[in-house]
Amino acid sequence: MRIWVNGGLRDADDARLSVLDHGLTVGDGVFETVRVAGGRPFALTRHIDRLTRSATGLGLAEPDQDEVRRAVAAVVEANPMELGRLRITYTGGLSPLGSDRGDAGPSLIVAQGEVSRRPDSTAVITVPWTRNERGAVTGLKTTSYAENVIALARAHAQGASEALFANTVGQLCEGTGSNVFVVLDGRIHTPPVASGCLAGITRALAVEWTGAQETDLPLDVLERADEIFLTSTLRDIQAVHRVDGRQLPGAPGPVTAKAARIFDERASDDLDP
Repeated sequence: MRIWVNGGLRDADDARLSVLDHGLTVGDGVFETVRVAGGRPFALTRHIDRLTRSATGLGLAEPDQDEVRRAVAAVVEANPMELGRLRITYTGGLSPLGSDRGDAGPSLIVAQGEVSRRPDSTAVITVPWTRNERGAVTGLKTTSYAENVIALARAHAQGASEALFANTVGQLCEGTGSNVFVVLDGRIHTPPVASGCLAGITRALAVEWTGAQETDLPLDVLERADEIFLTSTLRDIQAVHRVDGRQLPGAPGPVTAKAARIFDERASDDLDP
């Protein structure tokens, strides 16, 4: 595997950052995950734009978007694979111990690993922890993922692939690495960004292409929704067949299946929508 680290490609065994990089010591960084199929990244412009928004929201200097594109192209070419997860990570760089940043400048790392196509449907659980819709990093895709690691481990222990959070006022929010949609009386709804969820790239395209409504939803909507599906870079649109102890037989249901078909067609027509 070849990885881009601060200006050039390195072999995986030789790709190194300082142990004092702020991304390691305090989680001071942002990232993007991009789907690469047949050597072609999907929605790269949207991902780079969000990387920039997350970086500036964290107070980091804006990444050089041309450099990010060069790094992506180099990594994709150096690591040919049928389906890949490409990760762009941008951190606070070499810094003193503690929360203060140093003056060495940010670090940029781009890596890619091979993945398999996800199943058509999956199981999810809800967790007792909440998303803070008023937090300092709400809406930013930061590398501070410890809460997600804990929640996802609980999901896996219960035979699920994702854990869903409510926010501090009991509204449905998001998954550890996905956005959630529900179907009520034939109409598709998803929590608004104001709920504290990440403004997912796949989420935005699904809303645009299917006409889904952004709606404040109580967490218990999961107990009565006709259909439920998740969106994310590697899931695209994935039906949910179980939430906690509730089974949703026949998943993907007709509305979800149509949404997935529309998404696949539109994404195939335009790799950088």
